[in-house]
Amino acid sequence: MAVNYHDVLIAHERIKPHIHKTPILTNRHINEMLESQLFFKCENFQISGSFKARGAHNAIFSMPEEMVRKGVVTHSSGNHAAAVAIAASKKGVPAYVVMPSNSPAPKKAAVSGYGAYITECEPTLVARESEAAKIIEDTGATLLHPYDNDLVIAGQGTAAKELIEEVGSLDFVTCPVGGGGLLGGTAISVKQLLPNAKLIAAEPLGADDAKQSFESGKILPCKDPKTIADGLRSTVGKRNYDLMQRYVDDVMTVREDSIVRAMKLIWQYMKVIIEPSSAVPLAMLIEHGLTSVKGKKVGIILTGGNVDLDKLPWL
Repeated sequence: MAVNYHDVLIAHERIKPHIHKTPILTNRHINEMLESQLFFKCENFQISGSFKARGAHNAIFSMPEEMVRKGVVTHSSGNHAAAVAIAASKKGVPAYVVMPSNSPAPKKAAVSGYGAYITECEPTLVARESEAAKIIEDTGATLLHPYDNDLVIAGQGTAAKELIEEVGSLDFVTCPVGGGGLLGGTAISVKQLLPNAKLIAAEPLGADDAKQSFESGKILPCKDPKTIADGLRSTVGKRNYDLMQRYVDDVMTVREDSIVRAMKLIWQYMKVIIEPSSAVPLAMLIEHGLTSVKGKKVGIILTGGNVDLDKLPWL
């Protein structure tokens, strides 16, 4: 494995001055509903509103000046884009971001507000990568892949590290999976710090490439993802696929109505704003009624809170 827990430790020291140590919340109502102790790592309170700030800061602040003076380019539906824009601004270099045309309007506005140059494209991975390649050719900027990058993965692994250091022993840990940067980093930290804990990835049924890939033994791209969880429409990256196959115990899918229900529960009972992607792990626990988690301690990473308040899924 190219990236390991030592890389997570280095990443954590590097990014501490630039990120928040986000709170961990619990809720009696949700605990009673699932007959478990749930600990929510609230990355919705992170800089830029998502865990993506961790990987972006680690990657950009690792790059030598001569590599990034012409800027960085990435492709993202929103959260990684915003994180890159902020980190690049701190580094004093331009940020060029390719965003799918169906990205939520508030995410586009945030990325622009953080100073990035946005190029819109068709909502496919091929279109994203093609536009990014054109920008690199025109500007000489350095590509920063949103999830299939060792420095990004190591940075994302710091969220689970903080969770475990604060809560202590956990029986289960779960997080969403899209491109897999968070899952890959989480897997490294969990298996290093809690080798007996079960790690379960959760994803929407309408974008289930990770589950299909996990079960088939090869990467199967999701060609036409359909889900309200816009942050999880990416195909799992090669590095993260390898980490998933090595460390993840299971990948489970959830219906759209379950995502909406879980999102509403967190808004209503925890009094915090999360986006649909963040609700997927809780949706998975509720929808599948996992008897194995009853009476157990479960860590959940709430990935972000960048939601379009004019287009809430229950309106």
